[in-house]
Amino acid sequence: MTSEISDLVPRDNPGAREIGFSIPESYNASRILFDNLAEGRGDRLALTGPGGTRTYAELCAEAAQWGHGFQSLGLKRGDRILMFLDDTPAYPAAFFGAVRSGFVPLLINTLTPPDLLQFYLSDAGAAVAVAETEFASRFNAEACKDTPLKTLVVVNGAAGEHAVPKTFVAQQWLQGFPTDLPEADTRRDDMAFWMYSSGSTGRPKGIVHLQHDMAYSEQAFARNVLKLTPDDICFSVPKIFFAYGFGNAITFPFSVGAATLLLPGQPKPAAIFEAIEKYRPSVFYGLPTLYTSLTKAEGAAATDFSSLRMALSAAEVLSAEVFNGWKALTGLEIIEGLGSTEVLHIYLSNRPEKKKLGAAGLRVPGYEILLRDKDGREVGDNEEGILWVRGDSNTPLYWNRPDKSAETIREEGWIYTGDRFLRDSDGFHFFRGRADDLIKISGQWVYPLEVELCLAEHPDIRECAVFAAELPDRRMTLKAVVVMNEGEFEPTDATKKLQDYVKARLLPYKYPREIRFIAELPKTGTGKIDRQALMKM
Repeated sequence: MTSEISDLVPRDNPGAREIGFSIPESYNASRILFDNLAEGRGDRLALTGPGGTRTYAELCAEAAQWGHGFQSLGLKRGDRILMFLDDTPAYPAAFFGAVRSGFVPLLINTLTPPDLLQFYLSDAGAAVAVAETEFASRFNAEACKDTPLKTLVVVNGAAGEHAVPKTFVAQQWLQGFPTDLPEADTRRDDMAFWMYSSGSTGRPKGIVHLQHDMAYSEQAFARNVLKLTPDDICFSVPKIFFAYGFGNAITFPFSVGAATLLLPGQPKPAAIFEAIEKYRPSVFYGLPTLYTSLTKAEGAAATDFSSLRMALSAAEVLSAEVFNGWKALTGLEIIEGLGSTEVLHIYLSNRPEKKKLGAAGLRVPGYEILLRDKDGREVGDNEEGILWVRGDSNTPLYWNRPDKSAETIREEGWIYTGDRFLRDSDGFHFFRGRADDLIKISGQWVYPLEVELCLAEHPDIRECAVFAAELPDRRMTLKAVVVMNEGEFEPTDATKKLQDYVKARLLPYKYPREIRFIAELPKTGTGKIDRQALMKM
């Protein structure tokens, strides 16, 4: 229930005072969308892209129908609704309809397999799910077993085969509901929505966010770095389920009456180039891996990027090669930042007018940043320390995980990130690694040991080791060193077989990008795998 949640960050914290954040006690996060009607922006474009266009008036009307639809299913205040959606107009409509009605959407990865889907449904206690037609088949018997799921609402097509007791096709179902909806009488510190961690160190964690968190992240980051206007069109290639994409595509543009370009499906370079030329976005959001592929892709040089005024990157270290390649292609310098799902968006960022290549950036107004050593003492400039962050968009807890909550979310709402940083005398922060073994691959946390244990179960493998390796452009990747059972095999075929095995057993982005085959793994004097020796290979 929402009454069980309390915001650990004090109301009168230094960050909130710095940006002048003030929000009424009675508040619902759907105002991010619906306030555009009161501001006279109903006829302005809210959404564009291959999935269709929506004005703010049209999107609010659809959100209202979704809210009434959810209410008709007998849900109670604070009940969770799992959203397994791609980036089409149905996503913000269903999201804001749920929030405006006092329900709690769960935003999950579009790559989620049935076994992980079962965990999400069970952990959240979700009786209702909304899914793309292409994802409906993942609600099979395995996914639905021992969960309270009763109803599946399918968008953008027919339902197909699944194991959910009751099904509605959104296009027909929503037509019977009113197009206006009063907001629920939620409080600013009530639950609004969840996102799940990537589960790199075991089962994923449900990261709870409160009604006021979206507004705080907008007032802190977007107003100080993006400086959006109603004439901007935002294009986030990272998808809405990702906290970074959620802010880029939903919170920030809707807060000022700007528009969002939504691109469903796999973000292939050709589709991205086509979208930029057709829909003319002004603010572009990517990841280093995406910028790398775009700068080297066929058709890049022929694309007209002149509509773009800003390009942003987050989640991984941006290399000089990628930075310079994008600048040569588009004339734009990428603005690099760092955030987390726990904080909801970016809290360290370079600025258009003040940046250093390789830096995660300066502190974003509204967020307090500390670097501490392992004993908790603050460290000075040009010293390495573990980063702690506090702002009023910080999660108060991981759902049903008091152990993990206690590890990460500390007294008065401070978040222990586990990231090692160095801050220079100008206030720029430079990433130096993790306090543990977690690494980011394509913006998602991966635990090498999890991949190693998965590979070790393959019947063709005798032994293996998986570890992080730094690429020449400073991005991190996963490398596996493998000893096969049979001495004769075709390395190329074996590599693909093992990579596909990991993709099928774990989330696809966790597969090792490089696999090396050797006759024996080096061992230490005690018979353990000599990982230091492996890393030097």
